[in-house]
Amino acid sequence: MVNHFHKSGILLSALAALLLASCTTIDIETGFLPDVSIHDQIIDQSEDRFTEIEPLLISDEIKAMIDGHVSRFDTQVEKVRKLQDILYNEEFLHIQYDDTNTYTAIETFSARRGNCVGVMNLYIGMARYIELDANFQTVRVQPSWDRRGDLLVLSEHINATGRFSGSRHYIVDFTPEIALQQLTSRVISDQAGRALYFNNLGVEALLANDLNEALVYFKNALFLNSELAIAWNNIGTVYGRLGNNVFAEYSYKMAFSADDRSATAINNLAKFYARNGDDSTAAQYRRAIEQFNNRNPYYHFAQGALAFEDSDLQSAQRSFERALRLKREEPDFYVALAQVHIRLGDIEEAERLNQSAEELIVKNAEIYRPSTDKMRIINRDSVLRNYMPGISIEFN
Repeated sequence: MVNHFHKSGILLSALAALLLASCTTIDIETGFLPDVSIHDQIIDQSEDRFTEIEPLLISDEIKAMIDGHVSRFDTQVEKVRKLQDILYNEEFLHIQYDDTNTYTAIETFSARRGNCVGVMNLYIGMARYIELDANFQTVRVQPSWDRRGDLLVLSEHINATGRFSGSRHYIVDFTPEIALQQLTSRVISDQAGRALYFNNLGVEALLANDLNEALVYFKNALFLNSELAIAWNNIGTVYGRLGNNVFAEYSYKMAFSADDRSATAINNLAKFYARNGDDSTAAQYRRAIEQFNNRNPYYHFAQGALAFEDSDLQSAQRSFERALRLKREEPDFYVALAQVHIRLGDIEEAERLNQSAEELIVKNAEIYRPSTDKMRIINRDSVLRNYMPGISIEFN
């Protein structure tokens, strides 16, 4: 956990002023009501435009590999472990993490690499072939931003889960060492997972500056899930680049309407109004973001990480303590504060904080963290919080 905190600190020091997502809402009255005319022009299709794309479909070659390693006499737990072998062990696929492309199951199998969406497409397709319960599950991450030209890319996360019997279930993940916000898992439908797949394709097209292709993908994502806040936010970015301010503003407001925790949507609106000369409205949205950040434990955690990197231990301590007051069940906050106390020479307090972090992890079986095992069996239900995963775009 200590190494993980240092890694987060390095990331945040490079992205100092960025907004962080959390489970709190943003207090702002937009006076927004959906406009049927604009809405129907954005989601202007009556069917999925890409029915030929089946992200969960697996090939005969994949089925043959499964049949050669998994027996119909295996227990459900044995089947899950053997699928893990097929995906990650060197003698099988040995799939590597690659965030540059979003693949279908078959594409992931062929490439031997993929991001979390692509690898979970493959896993779920394989699991269902051998009659395992398997579904997409979203998990909020401590926000990770990547600067791409004049865009900032916020990556969120998805993994897979399934139920064995009663309250016993498993989680399969595939990530680099990212930090998961605790107690935030949510099972979603295949259609919602498919919408995320097309949202990610839209982001890839947008980053390649292919605005027309990005528009088509985002529209398809919204047709599949009209409440997908990140797709509304992203299509707003495309319309902004195309000079369609009416649709851009509407899309950003739809993003916030669909998810009133969307700091990205509010920040994009603030920048939208500032660019268009409406300084008073821009200032209103910036004030809302400032108030939101003050209630956001991950914002204070980020500020503490920055102060720690700068060896400003007093400021780091204040920020980490504020984060803990706002959210007591986040182990990383205890570990971060422990690091401050180590630097201050208070080893006893540091040990107490580290012990608190470990007790939280042991006590809460529903708390999931990525590990080298990439699979965990859990004996009670996750605590569910509503939010959506994927990739979201913010103007720089």
